[in-house]
Formats: sequence, C-alpha cells, structure tokens
Amino acid sequence: MQGVIEFLQAFLDLGATVILPIAIFLLGLFFGQKPGKAFRSGLTIGVAFVGIFLVIDLLVNNLGPAAQGMVERFGISLTVIDVGWPAAAAISWASPIAAFVIPLGLLVNVIMLLTKTTKTMNVDIWNFWHFTFMGAMVYALTGSLIQGLIAAIMFEIICLKIADWTQPMVEKYYDLPGISVATGSTVSYAILGIPLVKLLQRIPGVNKLNADPDTIQKRFGIFGDPIFMGLILGAGLGLLAGYNVGDVIEIGMAMAAVMVLMPRMVKILMEGLMPVSESAREFLQKRFGDRDIFIGLDAAVLIGHPAVISTALILVPITVLLAVILPGNALLPFGDLATIPFIVAYIVGAARGNIIHSIIVGSIVIALSLYMATDIAAFHTQMAIDADFNMPEGASQISSIDQGGNLINYVLFKIFALFN
Repeated sequence: MQGVIEFLQAFLDLGATVILPIAIFLLGLFFGQKPGKAFRSGLTIGVAFVGIFLVIDLLVNNLGPAAQGMVERFGISLTVIDVGWPAAAAISWASPIAAFVIPLGLLVNVIMLLTKTTKTMNVDIWNFWHFTFMGAMVYALTGSLIQGLIAAIMFEIICLKIADWTQPMVEKYYDLPGISVATGSTVSYAILGIPLVKLLQRIPGVNKLNADPDTIQKRFGIFGDPIFMGLILGAGLGLLAGYNVGDVIEIGMAMAAVMVLMPRMVKILMEGLMPVSESAREFLQKRFGDRDIFIGLDAAVLIGHPAVISTALILVPITVLLAVILPGNALLPFGDLATIPFIVAYIVGAARGNIIHSIIVGSIVIALSLYMATDIAAFHTQMAIDADFNMPEGASQISSIDQGGNLINYVLFKIFALFN
C-alpha cells in the first residue's frame, strides 16, 4: 500500500505541466486524432500551463511577503496560522486513503458520463487532492476507510455538478468554449457566491454600482487599462505593507505583468485545447447524438481575467482586516492569501466583471471561510501532527482558508461528525 501511495505521490509531484499534457494526448488519441496532432495539442497545453504557473508564482511570491508585511506593520496577533493549500495537500497525501482516490475518482467520473449525470470529463487529476483531503478528514474522524472514500466521492460528485452548472458562465464570460472547472477550492465559493451576487444585483442603489474593467478603461482612458490597474493595485499593496519606494515599484510592476501575461497564457492553452475539444464533439455526436461533453480543467484558466486579479488584490488587505475585526475569528490569513483569485473566480464571473459587487460578495464568503477555518482548526492541527507535518515555528494551531474554510468540505465533515 505504501508503495502505491509513493507512486501516486511521485506522479502527482510532476504537476499539471506534465500530467495534463499526458491526459490531453491520451484523450486526443481516444477521440480519433492522429498521434502527431494529439501530441502537439498536449505539448501546447503543457507549455501554456508552464506559463500560467510561472505567472501564478510571480503573483504568490509578491503577495506573500506583502501580506506578511501588513500583518507585521499593524501588529496583528492571532492564534491559528493559515498554512495554505500546499500544507493541506501534503497532509491529504499522507493519508492511507490517498491511494484509492484517483482510480476511484476516475471511475466515478466515467460512470457519471455514461449515465448522463454529468457533462464534465475532469482531466484535472492533480486537483483530485481536494477530494483526498475530504476523505482524509473523515477517515481521521471515523477510522473507517469506507466512510472516508464515500466522503471523497461525495465531494467529487458535488464538484462535477457545480462544474456543469457554471459551465455556461465559463464559456460566455471567460470565453472558454467546451471548458468547465471542478477545482474544489473554487467551486466551493460558487454555492453561496453566485446566489449572493444575484441578490446584490436586485438591491436598489447597490445594483447601479459598477466598476468592471471596460467601464474603468472608458472612464480613465489609458490609466484604466489592465496593465495600469495592476501597477496601481500592486503599488497600493506595497504601501500598505510599508515597503520602501523601490519595493513599491517592484510589486507594482509584478502585478502589471500578471495582468498582461496571464490572459496571453490562457490563449495559448485554448490553442492546444480546441483541436481536442472539436475531436471530442465529433466522436460523441457520432455515438451519442448531439450531446455536450465539457473538458474539466484547473481553475487557473479563469484567474487571468483583469476583473479577477483586480478583485483579488483589493481583497488581500480586506481579508487581513476582516481577520482582525471579526469577533470569534482566530485565523491569521497568510498561506492562502495568494489563492484569493481562485476563491473569487466564479463570483466575478457571476457579477460579469463588476469589481464592486465581487468585492462585497467576496468579503462575505471570505468572512464565513475564516469562521469555518477557525472552527475546524483543532482537527486540522491533529491531522497535521498525525501526518508528521512540520508545524510553523510558534504556531499552536494551524488551518487553511482553502480547505479548513471550504464550505463543501466543512458541511460534509459536520454531517459525518454528527453520525459518528
């Protein structure tokens, strides 16, 4: 068993830049593409994801220190440390349940496609770790492998159904035809985020507030261009963090680069994906009639939109402020501040890029996430100890916004806790 887990871990450690091209190449062959064409599609998608993750690293490597600077500058002291999604992923793959989740998850997806209970073919295997974390939590709670696997599959099914539900938005707003997103850390915020956006848009006065990238660009001319928005928002974060002039300019340039480069990487991704998508459609129409099948990808394909990055950058200091002022919150946001673009992607899409509405709803769901992560901190900490995770120096408890504050994860965990 340990050997299987180690093999899976080694495979997943290759990351999306290797796993996705292999998956796309095999899909292309399955759907009747010539090997050369299928290989080129896979290779192009791999190159695109290399670019996407380089830009994400640029975002993370600048946001992390800025957030830490804000925390230190304002003397914030909370007892639970947000260790971020990398720690949650490491904890999940240390669980004995990990070896079963990928094959079982793929099997469930195929069964759901055959039974027409989903339209999403989720090739984002790397992000199966979200299902694994859910299963690992329930396994740690109950000691039952069966209950842990049931929890993981329940999480997967919910993610696939939300991916189907949100696919029209992904296609129309993000201009990604034939693509859906079932990433656990993104779909969780769709459940409350999308209805809250719709509610907000019906409130007189508030529904008139609008600041999408196009409106900003029309009003401010060249200074409303995404590259300038990135520069201004990045520099603003640097000032809040107490940076010197040089560092303020540096983080401003980094955020400007993110605004410009991410959409271009997504275009390269679509260049590789469209031939496979067309082959899949032709293959399925011949066998199942006029039926839509969507290819499930990492939520990274959504976060390049200027409205997503703008909303996320503004929400970083808001999240830190919420952590301080919310009564009963004990989580110090840190590790997952850089994942805020993933958190708000569906919210921004539902708001059709309205940054004001996205910030309001984003603040609400992040506030709830802080409370959930605080509530589950003791259990999250025990899981980390059991997995021999190296606790941050001086931390008595850990949690994460990504998984500890994940609504689907939290509700499922509470349901299993109720019956055990």
